[in-house]
Amino acid sequence: MIAAWPVLLFSLVLVAALLVAAGVFTWVERRVLGFMQERLGPNRVGPFGFLQWVADTIKLLTKEDAPPQGADAAAFRLAPALAALPTLAGFGVVAFGNGLAVAPLDMGLVFIIGMLALTVYALVLGAWASRNRYALLGGLRAAAQMLAYEAFLGLSLMGVVVLAGSFALADIVAAQQGLWFIIVQPIGAVLFFIAALAAAHRLPFDLQESENDLVAGFMTEYSGMSFALFFLGEYVAVLLVCALAVTLFFGGWLGPVLPGPVWFGLKVSLLAFVFIWVRAALPRPRYDQLIAFAWKFALPLALANLLVTGWLVVA
Repeated sequence: MIAAWPVLLFSLVLVAALLVAAGVFTWVERRVLGFMQERLGPNRVGPFGFLQWVADTIKLLTKEDAPPQGADAAAFRLAPALAALPTLAGFGVVAFGNGLAVAPLDMGLVFIIGMLALTVYALVLGAWASRNRYALLGGLRAAAQMLAYEAFLGLSLMGVVVLAGSFALADIVAAQQGLWFIIVQPIGAVLFFIAALAAAHRLPFDLQESENDLVAGFMTEYSGMSFALFFLGEYVAVLLVCALAVTLFFGGWLGPVLPGPVWFGLKVSLLAFVFIWVRAALPRPRYDQLIAFAWKFALPLALANLLVTGWLVVA
């Protein structure tokens, strides 16, 4: 019972840090997008607009949040929580430093992939409960996209597992003492990054909420606190897949001079910036192109990468 208190305290600090990090991430993204698109971005609330995310949070928390007429109220309110909780839980197994994890599971990698997969149920449930055609189309797109991209997301990571000989994240980092896996698994890393964009529902893989043709997709009927929870789930998911990529391909907390958690944070921040850059630079493809790419190109390439890696390890 005594040993549970440090874990509980670490969990509370971690959740609080993630909530703040997600809020700051929205400010950084809006500022960077503004710079890349030759706009000012948020610049009125606080120095350089830094407190804009605080103002937005207060606005969303105080805004009316009611299900539309004809909606399934219970499912409508449950869906946003299901979008945020799995991504927060996924951070429970992330190793921020040597021995610095809330729950260092032996199957930590499988646990995170499972938590990411659960988020699609929130999208489908929210879309169905809204009783809205645009929302329903968005939910169907989310389910089909997740099914297509989840397949090669897992396969893209198996090369790393074969090389490290473990599903534990700390063991995978330790196996990169001499050489980061990005050097020996470049195809797996690229495929994982593409699938991670889809898992986090980020542009150009955000067709389930494409405002051009679906208004806001599965979020069309959401506002206030429920809308904020969907947003929180999306931004925490970005941080989670960045943390996973750093752990699997960029040496985790390993680095000279600075403490391990500092290195880990710097690497995650750099990858999160890449997510913003991709959002600003790439156009949104057609939905059929998106699905065809996953089944016809990415999945066979992930299988080939795994077969070659296995052959090299055994040979």
